[in-house]
Amino acid sequence: MRRLPLRSLTGLAAIGLLALTGCGTDTGSGGPEEAAAGGADRTVRAQKVMRLTTVHPETGMTLLEGPTFDADGSLLVVDVTAPAGEPKVLRVDVRKKTSAQVHTDDRGAYTSAQFSPYDGRVYLTDFAHGEIVSMAPDGSDPRTFFSGEVDGAAMNPDDLAFDQDGNLYVSDSRGMSEGEAKGRVVRIDREGKNATVLADELAAPNGISFDSEYRGLWVSELTQNRVSYLLLDGEDRVASRHTAIRVDGGVAQTDSIAVDADGNLYQALHGRPAMAVYDRHGERLATVEVPARAAEGLESATNVAITPDGTKAYMTVSGPAGGYLYTFDALAEGVRQSNGG
Repeated sequence: MRRLPLRSLTGLAAIGLLALTGCGTDTGSGGPEEAAAGGADRTVRAQKVMRLTTVHPETGMTLLEGPTFDADGSLLVVDVTAPAGEPKVLRVDVRKKTSAQVHTDDRGAYTSAQFSPYDGRVYLTDFAHGEIVSMAPDGSDPRTFFSGEVDGAAMNPDDLAFDQDGNLYVSDSRGMSEGEAKGRVVRIDREGKNATVLADELAAPNGISFDSEYRGLWVSELTQNRVSYLLLDGEDRVASRHTAIRVDGGVAQTDSIAVDADGNLYQALHGRPAMAVYDRHGERLATVEVPARAAEGLESATNVAITPDGTKAYMTVSGPAGGYLYTFDALAEGVRQSNGG
């Protein structure tokens, strides 16, 4: 999720406003088998489900992020730039095409959401305040799970991923406003007591997701349009790190990441309402995009959630035209790593 310089965010937050940038439905052609057959030039057309939000006068924009399915099959979505009093977390019934407020407050700028496998609560990253917030699935009992400095520096947490034990892995986009590679990947234990830096000197890390075997982490670096792979050693350390994919985005930049059951990466794009899909070896499989006739006023596709044990995918798309949900058929079934973050 791309955004204004941090000093601008701080000023807006001080007056209760925040402006950030880029942080059962029929589909058209482009099912899983068609996308896999087409290769790098295969285009999958996403179809509109509904408009969820309009531009907020107070912040001058709307930006949907962090789609994640709850245990009942409802889709939770965050609106990063929603002002105080407006829904900052929404619950969507994708079949009925209705939505309702789950949570609002007077300060948070939430850029991702994901349910913990440890306690079943939903966790939100607050980019503006460097915090991780958790709440019950119905939005009640909000708590600050983690705040403060890590290794002497406050975080700008963007996305998160959980390991199988419920520990958090957070992309920390510090250094974005200065244009410096000072970003980090931070691990926070499931109790919220211990935070350690796993990797540093990253270029505005944004998307983060485990691979399908939980052996390593995919991390997108927004200002370099690349995806790095961090191999873990099984003892909460990084064994090795390398550039895995270089994304040819043109004017677009790498946003959030999701991984399906076959290990395919869905790389969201800020600057274009589209996603690039790669296999685990870095081969471009397809591009998911909003049809040209509907793309006017839409500037980013920030993230995607694939139905658990199904292939129906829902991506969050935003711009001056508003915040939308679009759907398409994923290349493989959804798992935890394609359900929020």
